[in-house]
Parts: sequence; C-alpha cells; structure tokens
Amino acid sequence: MVDYLKIITIEPGKRSGKPCIRGMRITVYDVLSYLAAGMTTDEILDDFPYLTQEDILACLAYAADREKQMLIKQQ
Repeated sequence: MVDYLKIITIEPGKRSGKPCIRGMRITVYDVLSYLAAGMTTDEILDDFPYLTQEDILACLAYAADREKQMLIKQQ
C-alpha cells in the first residue's frame, strides 16, 4: 500500500482544509469522484498531467484508511 502520508496534505488555508495532493489544489475528493464517475486512471492522468499513478493510489489508500478509522470509532 502507498504511504499516503507523504502525498496527501492538509492546509487550513487551501481548499478549506480539505485533503489535497502534494500541496496542490486538487483534492482527494476530486480524484475519488472522477474514479467513481467511471474515469480510468489513465484518463485522469491525461487530464491532469501533474498527477502521478502514486497520487491516485494515495487517494485510494487515504479513503480506505479513513473508512477503517470510522469503523473503529463505531465499535
């Protein structure tokens, strides 16, 4: 699994503190939304050439970890 802590950043003044990729203005939510809408990884990388495959995997790892943390809190 990708170590998303090295890729996903949260800055209070950027995108209202939402988790972003490497300090850029594209959020984890943006990438996950594109994937959920049916875009392939290659399509996302073509549309956003400053992103990498590892960035997309970091978004997925971040989402998986968040889901895990929510489940732990419910127990």
